[in-house]
Amino acid sequence: MSSEEIVLKLQKREVVGKGLAKIRKEGLIPGVVHDHGKPSIVVMGTYSDIAKVFNEAGKHHPVQLNIDGKNEAVIIKDVNINPVKNLIDHIVFQAIRMDEKIQTEVPISMVGDSPAQKVGLLLIPHLSLVEVEALPKDLPDELTLDITSLVEIGDKLTAADLVIPANVALITEPDILIVSVEETKAQLSEETEEASEGEEGAETDASKTSDSEAESSEKPAE
Repeated sequence: MSSEEIVLKLQKREVVGKGLAKIRKEGLIPGVVHDHGKPSIVVMGTYSDIAKVFNEAGKHHPVQLNIDGKNEAVIIKDVNINPVKNLIDHIVFQAIRMDEKIQTEVPISMVGDSPAQKVGLLLIPHLSLVEVEALPKDLPDELTLDITSLVEIGDKLTAADLVIPANVALITEPDILIVSVEETKAQLSEETEEASEGEEGAETDASKTSDSEAESSEKPAE
């Protein structure tokens, strides 16, 4: 995990329900902080600050919230994106304790050069995030996956192939598929065309044989 501390300044809010549309128009984003069975705190902050912190922290890097002068260590638990505007319109934080392990999602980073790609095959990603458990200070910013072993169609890598740092436990099932090698659409089309041409050739040969047999049967016996 990066040692850089990420800080976000927020303020408590009184506005709820239908009133949230108004604060969004003012460039503010509503949010909530959950804290181990304690009453949740409803908050708000500027869009630019929240978007910047989410971009830096994702859902795996601890964030130091400053809420009306009071500090709170959290991770971002969920972010709601407006499907029309593609902008954040709500954020959920989960309070954490630095001496307690937490479970969260960490992004996957593929490293190395795949021989399969060099010969024109496709690498199909099936998973971009995996769940891990660790102390907040040990949470990695990403987990790496070496793709140099992907050579031919059918080759694949699973969560078991990820490089897991010390003090980090993988929660995602190890046999979950992350990336596989497949043919391109063009290659599949070529194979289909070749197969069709082969079938047509076989049909033509069969037709010629049938015609030849018919001609022989029509010849008068000597």
